[in-house]
Amino acid sequence: MKTSLVSLLIALGAALSVWPAAAEKADRNKPMNIEADALRYDDPQQSSTFTGRVVLTKGTIVMRGARLDVRQDAEGFQFGTLTAEPGQRAFFRQKRDGLDEYIEGEGEVIDYDGRADTVRFTRRAEMRRYRGATLSDTVNGAVIVYNNTTETYTVDGAPAGSGAAASTRGGRVRATLAPRESASAPAASDAPRLRPSPALSGERP
Repeated sequence: MKTSLVSLLIALGAALSVWPAAAEKADRNKPMNIEADALRYDDPQQSSTFTGRVVLTKGTIVMRGARLDVRQDAEGFQFGTLTAEPGQRAFFRQKRDGLDEYIEGEGEVIDYDGRADTVRFTRRAEMRRYRGATLSDTVNGAVIVYNNTTETYTVDGAPAGSGAAASTRGGRVRATLAPRESASAPAASDAPRLRPSPALSGERP
């Protein structure tokens, strides 16, 4: 039986309410809705565990997985860990602020750090950027960390010979990046593009 948790989440202080400012700003003020097969809430620890076909929506944010652990520290920062079913990947999607663009990501584990304002995709990680309904950029690696404030990301390939290498096709980082607009083409927006961090780790050619 699915559990409707809107009233409970309000009582918990709107868990994960500090989602990133560089993403859709209106998401901060939207109600959070979570559906799951079961919930365990620990009031002294200010933590909640949702299990079984978990679906979280908050404004433009959508997250799906098998288990979601949410906690809040003493300073009010929120942290969430979304885990997939064995052999599957958890899913994250959010609209970029002021643009008809969306960020999607998948990984066996997705961690949100409210203090650092980052989303981390771990194991068979993939992040995609859509312009409207058109896929623009794609990156794959063992670990992808997206910084919502600076709109930068880093991608790590699995070390050569590690067990994780097979899940990232040899431990290499792979990316497909759409070309920039022509200087003569009309600019659709003056907003900055997503850009990779210059600090990429993993095996070099």
